[in-house]
Amino acid sequence: MTIMQLAFYAYLAFISLVFIGMALIDIAPYLRQKGASPRTRRRYAPRALVIVPCRGVELGLEENLVRIAHQDYPNYDAVVVVDEAGDPSAAYARRAGLNVIASGYKKGRSSGKVRAILAALEKFSGYEAYVIADSDVTVSRGWLRGLIAPLSDSGVGISTTYPRFVPAGGLWSRAKFVWGFVGEGLMENEGTRFGWGGSIAFRKGFVDGRLVKMMEDSRYSVSDDICLTKHAKALGLKIAYAKEVQPEVASDDGIGKFMEWSTRQTALVLLGYRRNLYFGLAFYMAEVLLFVSGIALSLLVSPLFLVLLLHFVKSEAKTYSRARSADPLIGIIVLFMPLMYLANLAAASSASYITWRGRRYPIR
Repeated sequence: MTIMQLAFYAYLAFISLVFIGMALIDIAPYLRQKGASPRTRRRYAPRALVIVPCRGVELGLEENLVRIAHQDYPNYDAVVVVDEAGDPSAAYARRAGLNVIASGYKKGRSSGKVRAILAALEKFSGYEAYVIADSDVTVSRGWLRGLIAPLSDSGVGISTTYPRFVPAGGLWSRAKFVWGFVGEGLMENEGTRFGWGGSIAFRKGFVDGRLVKMMEDSRYSVSDDICLTKHAKALGLKIAYAKEVQPEVASDDGIGKFMEWSTRQTALVLLGYRRNLYFGLAFYMAEVLLFVSGIALSLLVSPLFLVLLLHFVKSEAKTYSRARSADPLIGIIVLFMPLMYLANLAAASSASYITWRGRRYPIR
């Protein structure tokens, strides 16, 4: 047996192990025993405050604020928090009938959004529950009730959703649509679930000195998502996923806007959980290798090697199931997503800052 033959058989053995590993990952969600869902009381409706940090005017802002102002919830207020009183979003908020305040929060090195949240918590302390909503999120009329309901279980620290990025443009808005399905998958597994800061609720008692200090001063202070998630886990509290009230985010991204957004999201994930860099690199490099090997071996050796592409058939089917669309472009985008994720990981791992709403924030 020649060295070339030995190398080829070693390669086949390795790619077979990669295939088996991917197959195990694919079937794991079906084998995993699901934990009991938190006991919720749909009539649970504590007095709540919805905090909407705003900066500038973005796609769908007016409709989003109107929807927040007209929730099917008996006892709530909503406040829009801006950096400065003259922010153009303030006029939209007032037309929607919402209260507007300027943050004026000077402590710490937090992002503008985190300062807005802290300012509202400091100024409006008389509520039993607090909700944070991003200004680009479009919610249903029952969103607030469904998001707060899981908090009726004392074992739940935060209740959250994850958005559907609705394309309002071309290729890159569809890429964002597909990219977002990773977040949905993480939410569906209790072990990988996190608090998404665009739609998240917690009780008054959840906010303590430790959380405030983390949001003001720590290395995570640029991201409310990370602070709230880490605080819930530190307290031994569950993170509830209110999937039934999933909001939408309209996306008209071009390539520049999409790359800035996806790299920022990846950088924030790595900031909170650095080990995800190595898991992500290993997983997506394995996907690329498996796809290239499946095509090459089926063409050069035997069509039987098309079996290596079963993982991608499953990915396509799952994506179309989530998308509820027959758009053929989505299927093409799915095949290139591993390369996109690798590009995001490479860019995010070496980034010293992120850009958010026109401002730069250092990340360490």
